[in-house]
Amino acid sequence: MSDVCGVTGLFHVLVKTNDLPLTLKFYKEVIGLREAPRPAFGNPGAWLACSSPVGEQIIHIWAGGAGMGPTGVSPYGTGTIDHVSFTAIGHEGYRARFKKYGLPWREYIIPNTTLWQLFVYDPSGVQIELTFDSANEGEPHKPIAPENAYTPGEDFFDQPTYPSL
Repeated sequence: MSDVCGVTGLFHVLVKTNDLPLTLKFYKEVIGLREAPRPAFGNPGAWLACSSPVGEQIIHIWAGGAGMGPTGVSPYGTGTIDHVSFTAIGHEGYRARFKKYGLPWREYIIPNTTLWQLFVYDPSGVQIELTFDSANEGEPHKPIAPENAYTPGEDFFDQPTYPSL
């Protein structure tokens, strides 16, 4: 028996949702993921993916069934998982998408690095972080408006006012 073991990558993240069409629209149109083939599990959902240098990165969306708990409804919010982070390109394009869809967002420039971040919530209240490297952006970061400045630990998700996209 070998004692060699180790994690080789992240296989997927699962997001529960009470609104599958809205959640799919967010991840496909706002974030830019594509729908991937999903086995027939017997409950509604979807797999969303993007290609990366290390293979497919996948988010599983679960929209019903036993995994939703005894009430059959998923609570809103990130809970124990604080956020899901993607590397991305096109910082200004994402800002424009957030404005187009009426989504509140926050921004942060990581001190002493070349990294910028955007934070936005999906329809279920899961915080999504998009991280950009200035070397891939082609233009300097524009000033961050005070209302969009990221404060660690801030919860700016408001389910009753979440846009219908």
